[in-house]
Amino acid sequence: MSGTSSPEAVKKLLENMQSDLRALSLECKKKFPPVKEAAESGIIKVKTIAARNTEILAALKENSSEVVQPFLMGCGTKEPKITQLCLAAIQRLMSHEVVSETAAGNIINMLWQLMENSLEELKLLQTVLVLLTTNTVVHDEALSKAIVLCFRLHFTKDNITNNTAAATVRQVVTVVFERMVAEDERHRDIIEQPVLVQGNSNRRSVSTLKPCAKDAYMLFQDLCQLVNADAPYWLVGMTEMTRTFGLELLESVLNDFPQVFLQHQEFSFLLKERVCPLVIKLFSPNIKFRQGSSTSSSPAPVEKPYFPICMRLLRVVSVLIKQFYSLLVTECEIFLSLLVKFLDADKPQWLRAVAVESIHRFCVQPQLLRSFCQSYDMKQHSTKVFRDIVNALGSFIQSLFLVPPTGNPATSNQAGNNNLGGSVSAPANSGMVGIGGGVTLLPAFEYRGTWIPILTITVQGSAKATYLEMLDKVEPPTIPEGYAMSVAFHCLLDLVRGITSMIEGELGELETECQTTTEEGSSPTQSTEQQDLQSTSDQMDKEIVSRAVWEEMVNACWCGLLAALSLLLDASTDEAATENILKAELTMAALCGRLGLVTSRDAFITAICKGSLPPHYALTVLNTTTAATLSNKSYSVQGQSVMMISPSSESHQQVVAVGQPLAVQPQGTVMLTSKNIQCMRTLLNLAHCHGAVLGTSWQLVLATLQHLVWILGLKPSSGGALKPGRAVEGPSTVLTTAVMTDLPVISNILSRLFESSQYLDDVSLHHLINALCSLSLEAMDMAYGNNKVCQHPNSRMREWGAEALTSLIKAGLTFNHDPPLSQNQRLQLLLLNPLKEMSNINHPDIRLKQLECVLQILQSQGDSLGPGWPLVLGVMGAIRNDQGESLIRTAFQCLQLVVTDFLPTMPCTCLQIVVDVAGSFGLHNQELNISLTSIGLLWNISDYFFQRGETIEKELNKEEAAQQKQAEEKGVVLNRPFHPAPPFDCLWLCLYAKLGELCVDPRPAVRKSAGQTLFSTIGAHGTLLQHSTWHTVIWKVLFHLLDRVRESSTTADKEKIESGGGNILIHHSRDTAEKQWAETWVLTLAGVARIFNTRRYLLQPLGDFSRAWDVLLDHIQSAALSKNNEVSLAALKSFQEILQIVSPVRDSDKPETPPVVNVPVPVLIGPISGMSRPFVRTDSIGEKLGRYSSSEPPIVTDELEDLNLWWAAWNTWYRIGSESTKPPITFDKLTFIPSQPFLTALIQIFPALYQHIKTGFNMDDLQKLGVILHSAISVPISSDASPFILPSYTEAVLTSLQEAVLTALDVLQKAICVGPENMQIMYPAIFDQLLAFVEFSCKPPQYGQLETKHIANAKYNQAEWVALNYVPFAERSLEVVVDLYQKTACHKAVVNEKVLQNIIKTLRVPLSLKYSCPSESTWKLAVSSLLRVLSIGLPVARQHASSGKFDSMWPELANTFEDFLFTKSIPPDNLSIQEFQRNENIDVEVVQLISNEILPYANFIPKEFVGQIMTMLNKGSIHSQSSSFTEAEIDIRLREEFSKMCFETLLQFSFSNKVTTPQEGYISRMALSVLLKRSQDVLHRYIEDERLSGKCPLPRQQVTEIIFVLKAVSTLIDSLKKTQPENVDGNTWAQVIALYPTLVECITCSSSEVCSALKEALVPFKDFMQPPASRVQNGES
Repeated sequence: MSGTSSPEAVKKLLENMQSDLRALSLECKKKFPPVKEAAESGIIKVKTIAARNTEILAALKENSSEVVQPFLMGCGTKEPKITQLCLAAIQRLMSHEVVSETAAGNIINMLWQLMENSLEELKLLQTVLVLLTTNTVVHDEALSKAIVLCFRLHFTKDNITNNTAAATVRQVVTVVFERMVAEDERHRDIIEQPVLVQGNSNRRSVSTLKPCAKDAYMLFQDLCQLVNADAPYWLVGMTEMTRTFGLELLESVLNDFPQVFLQHQEFSFLLKERVCPLVIKLFSPNIKFRQGSSTSSSPAPVEKPYFPICMRLLRVVSVLIKQFYSLLVTECEIFLSLLVKFLDADKPQWLRAVAVESIHRFCVQPQLLRSFCQSYDMKQHSTKVFRDIVNALGSFIQSLFLVPPTGNPATSNQAGNNNLGGSVSAPANSGMVGIGGGVTLLPAFEYRGTWIPILTITVQGSAKATYLEMLDKVEPPTIPEGYAMSVAFHCLLDLVRGITSMIEGELGELETECQTTTEEGSSPTQSTEQQDLQSTSDQMDKEIVSRAVWEEMVNACWCGLLAALSLLLDASTDEAATENILKAELTMAALCGRLGLVTSRDAFITAICKGSLPPHYALTVLNTTTAATLSNKSYSVQGQSVMMISPSSESHQQVVAVGQPLAVQPQGTVMLTSKNIQCMRTLLNLAHCHGAVLGTSWQLVLATLQHLVWILGLKPSSGGALKPGRAVEGPSTVLTTAVMTDLPVISNILSRLFESSQYLDDVSLHHLINALCSLSLEAMDMAYGNNKVCQHPNSRMREWGAEALTSLIKAGLTFNHDPPLSQNQRLQLLLLNPLKEMSNINHPDIRLKQLECVLQILQSQGDSLGPGWPLVLGVMGAIRNDQGESLIRTAFQCLQLVVTDFLPTMPCTCLQIVVDVAGSFGLHNQELNISLTSIGLLWNISDYFFQRGETIEKELNKEEAAQQKQAEEKGVVLNRPFHPAPPFDCLWLCLYAKLGELCVDPRPAVRKSAGQTLFSTIGAHGTLLQHSTWHTVIWKVLFHLLDRVRESSTTADKEKIESGGGNILIHHSRDTAEKQWAETWVLTLAGVARIFNTRRYLLQPLGDFSRAWDVLLDHIQSAALSKNNEVSLAALKSFQEILQIVSPVRDSDKPETPPVVNVPVPVLIGPISGMSRPFVRTDSIGEKLGRYSSSEPPIVTDELEDLNLWWAAWNTWYRIGSESTKPPITFDKLTFIPSQPFLTALIQIFPALYQHIKTGFNMDDLQKLGVILHSAISVPISSDASPFILPSYTEAVLTSLQEAVLTALDVLQKAICVGPENMQIMYPAIFDQLLAFVEFSCKPPQYGQLETKHIANAKYNQAEWVALNYVPFAERSLEVVVDLYQKTACHKAVVNEKVLQNIIKTLRVPLSLKYSCPSESTWKLAVSSLLRVLSIGLPVARQHASSGKFDSMWPELANTFEDFLFTKSIPPDNLSIQEFQRNENIDVEVVQLISNEILPYANFIPKEFVGQIMTMLNKGSIHSQSSSFTEAEIDIRLREEFSKMCFETLLQFSFSNKVTTPQEGYISRMALSVLLKRSQDVLHRYIEDERLSGKCPLPRQQVTEIIFVLKAVSTLIDSLKKTQPENVDGNTWAQVIALYPTLVECITCSSSEVCSALKEALVPFKDFMQPPASRVQNGES
């Protein structure tokens, strides 16, 4: 207490008290004078005490009644503010422990009054708590009053107060008992004799107890009274109480202070006399209640169990049993029996769940279970409580399976649909779903259609309850399905774990003690009778007692456990649960074995054995006498019947193995599930770890294992170990992958089982050997009388026979013979022949043995086989396709070994056999990997041939010579494949032929691999062949292969293949057989083309090269025309490849020539499926053309033959081109339209080809080319490829195809340019071709009748065709036309063929469309091109004017000008002013051309043409106003500059002195007078309107018009002045001067723009101001 009694604290306390009193006196000044006075005298009192005493706190405590008085009076005022102040002050005094007992009494009385007036309730509780926890002055009545006060506050209306009060009550109750514990501690040394207390209920009889203990006693007694709904003795003044709260308080006291009850008889007495009867009484509704038995109408309704009370009672019972078991033996027996009853099926679901949770709490305490067993089960006339608990759990689990849980309404319990209404965790039908899919959604038990999920509840070995903790629930909760089952399951597991570990532990201790006490160290694990008597007698007794308890415990529980566990094992669908059940059965079996309890041990082992065999499996051992007690008898245990349920056959487990039962007559098959395998592993585990305690059950275990080994088809391997294998008879063993992973483990354990027998002692070993003998006797019976073993129908017998035979052969070969075997050929063949003979037996198991034998022979004697090789290879080759995967695999292993290790050691004559065998494995279709690997082997073999070529060749030639000699002697012809070729070449040809066969295998992967290998070997090693052999390679191997591939591809199936082997996904470009064959075709064609290209120097000297060339071209053509984009494109690539061949240079001194044309053919990047832009963008055309114009023509050997080859190629190209681009007649979804990459590649071939044939290329060929180019350009694109080929619509870029077309024409044009004169007649044709392309800008080409969409409207991913954007292409073509025309304008052909007229005619289309062109750039380019072409062409035209060759051109030109300058198309609305002006400038340029290039030369030009031009200029100069424009636009749309230019040109040529005909002058004079007349009218109208409009401005368009007229006038006067006076008509002057007055009148106008224009118009008139002449008449002086 130093904290509160230090001087500083005391000083502070005094200050605080005085300030509290002052505050109190202030507050009560007006209303409560007596309180004020008391407060003031209180201050004086405090000061006095402080002054007089040294021990201030003690003094304060003595006088505390007086010190507290003012505060109590303050509380009496019932004023909230004052009351709070006083309570705070009182609490301060309490916490310093300066309150005496009397003062405390007074304080409690005052608090009581406040409570009755419902004031400051929370403060009251706080004060009580402080008062009772800081000191122990409050006793007896005062204490009881304080406690009652808290209870009373617990039952107020206010929630916060209630909860606070409840917490306070709990704390106060704890305080009362803690005081008692402390008091006991203080008096521990004084031992007193307890006086026996009589059981009367007189409240003062507890005189022997000390004060604190007495309080605790009275309090506990009253709690019991209150729960029992009786009046309390001590807690006077209680008004109400709830049973639940009372039970919680009782439970907390019992749980927290067990020592109080165990040490004080008075309290133990309370437990026995009060608590237990109370609990039993309160349980009664639960005991009597039967679910569904009583209805509401029955005369005496049974009280329904009430969840909150029942649950709290069970908590109390748990505490009683756990803490006070020793005190309350009889009572606990009753409680436990009650608990067992609560598990009955007719109790409500929640009650069963809570009861099972309570039982779980005991199951995790093995020592407690042991005491139950000792106290009840081992007593003579007592209930067998422990046995009952275990049996009850068993029955409970059974009832859950057999009886549908009623408790929730609407329970449907058909098979698989146990959706218990209410809140059920498992989805309806989930059980069935789980089984159907072979996967259970949740771990669960399932039995005869009832499906119960397993929930994870607690950690192993701890009992954490869910529903026993629901203290806040009033209504019984809904229990999730499977909860009760899961708890019960855990009870069983924890029970087994607890008991076994406890007993095993104690057994272990006992054994170690025994060994220390006895010298012999005799083992006490034998049965009790054999116990050695030397050990000390007390230890002896102890052991006998312990052993009796252990045996009783096991005997009591094994039946119930076994029944429940077998049922659960059968029902379990979850591997983990099964594992736990098996573990429990295993540990129990082991424990029974150690305790020597034979019956129970055998029972558990039988259960595991049954679990591991298929249901209803006929195994006699399991039904022997030991097991008979277990089979289907019902045990009656103390009146409770427990049914043993044997496995039900419809357990829904995944079947993992199918095999044969072991019996003399084969009887069909039996299935093993994964659960059987799990049980088998447990059985093995048992045999391994607990062999010592198995005793007579060894026979059981071994028999079961023997049957399982047989069903699983495990086999003997050399050395007697077991390994997984396959039986063959009848329906052969089927093992799923699931079990294959387990088998090696299982077979390994089996093999080691007998090794571990060395650790067993004599007795156990004796049992084991006995069991083995009896088994082998049965087996021998079965095998009796079977001979000719290898043919035997029973596979096991054959197997042992084959094992014997192969062992003999191997032994024979390894034996160290005197002349070594490799020299003694006869003996070796003698030994190997039986092995070869085995190939005639069709049983796969024998063949497997044979091959394994071969493998071992190779590994041991491979180097020295020599002449035995053909036999050995024959065994491998004898494997047929239908002989099962494992055989093929083993044989293949042998082959791999041969190829990797033994090729150098075998005779060369055997190499061909090796090639044949390897090839035959490639054709096996059992296992794709083997086929692919065998192709790899062929490559390795070819590599070996290449490296050891010389030696092999020598040896073969030697051998050949010998055979030839033999054949001649016998007079027969030597017969050998590919005979005329030398033997080494034949070996190669065999290899190529084998690979060729594999290239047309039905499996695409094999074809691909074989094709790559074939072409790689020919490419890498072909140089070894003799020259003549190449003929065979080309015709017999390559072309033969191409023919077969072409045939297969064209007939391949177009059906979609869903998926590859297993669930491999197939890419959409390979999802039909046709597409897969397409890949093969591509590969083959490319390979052949490459060989033609790289080995040309070898092939050309062969006689029939041109025939081969034609065949190859034919293949290329048919591939290119196949309706498959991939194939056709690849064919063109091959075409490109064979065209880039240099003709071989004959003279040795000539250098290597460069390739004829170094056209880089763009490489394909990415697949052709249109998933990425497949073509490299070629560079600008200019660069591209640069590549062809090499400085000097390439050197070509001008052999006639060579030319013929190229012309053949040209014909093929033409056929491919015309066939592929010809539009089909009808169109539907499936119409094949060639792809852009294909067409591009096609056109790109032309330049390269052309270089070779240009000398003979004539007009006809050009025509053919033109047709193809035109058709190719017109082909549309499918909409799904468009995003990759077309640029976005706004970009003006050429597609690769368009570039290629222009490149082709360019190459031609360059060739014509440098070629001889006679080639120049081709120019006009080229112009025609290009001009046709130019027209595409306004009118895209049609492709047959196919409807194409504009790219902007096409939807990606729909089967639509998109027309390309031809504008950039047309414009590029136009640029080419202009360039070409610049170069060729004067050529005779160009002049004669009217090229200029055609150009103008073509350009007239876009020019007349102008704004209506698809692209605006088109007409602008057309104008500039026209201007460029005319600037070159007009001089030429004038030059040839006399010849009349250009006569028809002039009208065309005039019409073109007319259509363009006065176009009918309306400019778009969004045209900006700047744009409009730019366009106007273009019009002005055209007029300038007329004024510079045409009019000055009028005398060389047809008159009509000049007339048309003048009319046009006139039309342009009259600035007509159209009323269709809106006002805002009008000033833009009137082409002022243009009109002015027309006007000036008109004037310039009107007044020119070159006027040759009066008619021309008339035109211009007429034009002038019209113009002046119009000007006069406009001015007049303007003046009128201006006057009328007053202040309002005139419309904008009228102002614009007047301004223009004024400008025209000034321009006119300027022009008139510039011309010679004699050229101007007098009339004109008069009209001009007549304008003057009208102009003057305009001066008043308001518009500033008009004024400035007016100023400009008036200034020139000064020249007319002259002094008047003498006589002026009619304007003539």
